[in-house]
Amino acid sequence: MSGGKETGRQKMIGMMYLVLTALLAMNISKDVLLAFITVEHGLNNTNKNFDEKNDVLYAKFEKGLAENKLKTQPWADKAFKVREEAKKLCEFIDEAKSELYRQAQPELTKEVADTFQLKNGTSNDNYDIPTNYLIGPEASKPTGKGVEIKKRIAEYRELVLSMVPEKDKAGFKISLNTKDVFDHHAEKTVPWEVSNFDHTTMAACMCLLAGVKNEIKNAESDIVTLLLRAIDAGDFKFDMITARVVAPTSYIVLGEEYSADIFVAAYSTTKNPEILVGSVDTAAKTIKGTPIVIPVENGLGKYKVRPSSEGLQTWSGLVNVTAPDGSVKSYPFESNYMVAKPSFAVSPTKMNVFYIGVQNPVDISVAGAAPTNVVATLAGNGRIDNKGQGHYEVTVTGGTECTVNVAIKDPKTNTTKSMGPGQKFRIRRVPSPVAKFAGVTGDGSVTKGEIEAAGGCIADLSDFVFDLKFPVTQWTVSMNINGLFQEETARGASATSGMKALISKSKKGSKILIENVHVQGPDGDRKIVGCNIKIK
Repeated sequence: MSGGKETGRQKMIGMMYLVLTALLAMNISKDVLLAFITVEHGLNNTNKNFDEKNDVLYAKFEKGLAENKLKTQPWADKAFKVREEAKKLCEFIDEAKSELYRQAQPELTKEVADTFQLKNGTSNDNYDIPTNYLIGPEASKPTGKGVEIKKRIAEYRELVLSMVPEKDKAGFKISLNTKDVFDHHAEKTVPWEVSNFDHTTMAACMCLLAGVKNEIKNAESDIVTLLLRAIDAGDFKFDMITARVVAPTSYIVLGEEYSADIFVAAYSTTKNPEILVGSVDTAAKTIKGTPIVIPVENGLGKYKVRPSSEGLQTWSGLVNVTAPDGSVKSYPFESNYMVAKPSFAVSPTKMNVFYIGVQNPVDISVAGAAPTNVVATLAGNGRIDNKGQGHYEVTVTGGTECTVNVAIKDPKTNTTKSMGPGQKFRIRRVPSPVAKFAGVTGDGSVTKGEIEAAGGCIADLSDFVFDLKFPVTQWTVSMNINGLFQEETARGASATSGMKALISKSKKGSKILIENVHVQGPDGDRKIVGCNIKIK
């Protein structure tokens, strides 16, 4: 934003991105998909507002060309170049969204897909299609559409920066950052397109792409405004007043306070506008019934309400402005926000239960809250550790059940609010592995050469969600030789020289028993099932 100042609209967009970031890593539920639809709808509305604002700015350039072409032309040429490139880039992103919708729903024609809305999608939780289209088959070597999107964003960013007047360069700020990003979960730096689109659902991708368009139009608005200021402001007559509503978020939890800023684009410093909230008669431009009068300071009205019910809440009103001739001009407005019950999600990333003695990873998120403001605790035998970005590890030491409780912290008041009853999880002991020798588990047969080549006994735990190691601490080889039962015992996994000498005496038909096998498990020493091997 030029001059380092942040507008109310950008605050709203920033809050939306916090919501989006909080939801990206979780297993997608119906409620979360609805949240994405709400966020995307809000971003699309903001993009329309930017278009309206930018159209007004370009109209002023047209007026300036008519009044003083020589003075206006250099700045107008730059502004119209930005408009052209912004339009091309947004159309390129819209084409990508259209293609994504057609890949996800092949029944859609291009004409339908070009204007398709996320709320009508049937594959909003699919992440394979957007990942393959935007990243390609390998995240380590991205080749998909996201690579081209990043390239074009970077080119557009450089174009905008090249238009900034020299005296304003130090104070001009712009987003549209496509630099590589450090992935704290993967603990490595990844390309911008991988950070944004790898294993991201259709719903999240559409929100992200809408957000990119928002940044494009925001940058367009900032630079065109700056170019307009470069011309003598006295050459232009600002003759439009538009009512606006800006809320930090349009998605709140039941019991929280919804707030919004209501303002007009121009106002008198000596007389504030009158802002009324209520049902609007658009024909007469009056409020039906008794309106709510909003306090106004410096042209800005503050509307606050604590809703008592869930669902989409729509509200409207009028901004009344006194004109220079004394007449009152009324500007209607309408906005909405979503109210939801307090909710949270605790998503085990590897299993449906917690296992004793291992670090069980879970993802925890709360709709509308940033990960840094989520507080998770464990009721039961064990602990829960916060690993950052919504990722946690649960370690349990015993029992049959535990509960994960979630609350959100208000950084302003340093207080916490519970998100309701906790989520319960069963506790289970990690299953025991089985002994494996010469490639055999249970009963099996091998050649004498194969068994003589075996270096030792290992513990095999196949088809388990964790890659756990069970070091063998003790085991015994037993064999009947000429009617005499003989055995050798080893400490550790490797076969002893005595075991090898005993095995060397085997012949076709001999049976070798691997028994009394002990391993070191996550909860201590265990005796596991051995194996019976026959020489073939």
